[in-house]
Amino acid sequence: MLYVDGKWVEEGQVAVHPEDRGYNFGDGIYEVVRIYKGRMYQWDGHLTRLFRSANEIKMELPWSAEELTDLAHQLIAKNNITENDDASLYLQVSRGISPRVHDIPSDIKPVIMGFVRRKDRPVTDMKKGWTAQLVEDIRWLRCDIKTLNLLGAVLVKQYAKDAGAQESILHRNGVITECSSSNLFVVKNGELYTHQADNLILHGITRQVVIDLARDNGITVHEEAFDMAFLKQADEVFLTSTTAEIMPLISVDGVAVGNGQPGPVVVTLQDLFEQHINTSVLV
Repeated sequence: MLYVDGKWVEEGQVAVHPEDRGYNFGDGIYEVVRIYKGRMYQWDGHLTRLFRSANEIKMELPWSAEELTDLAHQLIAKNNITENDDASLYLQVSRGISPRVHDIPSDIKPVIMGFVRRKDRPVTDMKKGWTAQLVEDIRWLRCDIKTLNLLGAVLVKQYAKDAGAQESILHRNGVITECSSSNLFVVKNGELYTHQADNLILHGITRQVVIDLARDNGITVHEEAFDMAFLKQADEVFLTSTTAEIMPLISVDGVAVGNGQPGPVVVTLQDLFEQHINTSVLV
C-alpha cells in the first residue's frame, strides 16, 4: 500500500498530477528511514531533518511531527512489515500542484507521498567492501538540503558505474566532499576525517551516529575538509548512509586502499554500530 495525498492506494494506481511542482521542478523534499525488525531507526533525526529541509526551501509543512509519526506507523502496518523484517520507508513532500511558473505560489498546498519496501541489510558487502571512483562534484551548492533535485547525484553515480566502480567520491576543485548518496570518512593513523557539515554535504543521520560512536569510544574525529592527496594516503576509507550503513571502500580509481581489505577501524565501527542498533529505542 502507498499513501498519496491523503489516500491509500495500491501499487500501479498512483497518478502524478502533470502540474505537481515535484514532477515539474524537483520542488520538494524527502527522507529515507531504515527499519530494523519492524521498527524505525533514528526516526527523530530524520523527522528533524525533514522539517529543516522544508524550512530551507520556504515550504511550510501542514502536518505535525506526531501526525507524520502516525503516518509512518500506518505505512509499516499496511505493508505487513513485522518484527522479522528489515525494510526502508520513503517519505516525499512536493510543494504541491499549481500552474507551471517558476516563482512559488502563495496559496499552494504540499502533497505528501510515502511507501515501504522490504530491504535486507548489506551484510555481505560490508564485509568485503566496495570500489570507488573520483568524480568532479557537479551538484548545486545546497547539498545540505535533502531535496528531490537529484540529477547531479544520479550522473556522478553513473560516471562511477561506467568506470567500473560501485560508488563515486566527489571533489570540488580537488577538495573531497562526499559520495553520490552517502557521506565519506577516511582513516589516517587511527583517526577519522570527514568534511565538515556545511552546505557542500548532506548532514547525514548515520554520519552523525558514527561520529558520536567514535568519540564515545576514544577515536578522534576531525570534521574538516581534506584534498585528494590526503584521500590517496589514507589507511582506510568508508562511507556511511541509511541503507549502506558503514561500507568500506577498498579501492579508489583502481588503486587499493591499504591492503585492499576492510581495515580495523571500520570493522570496529561496524561492531559499535551493530550494538547501537540493538540497544537503541526504535519506534
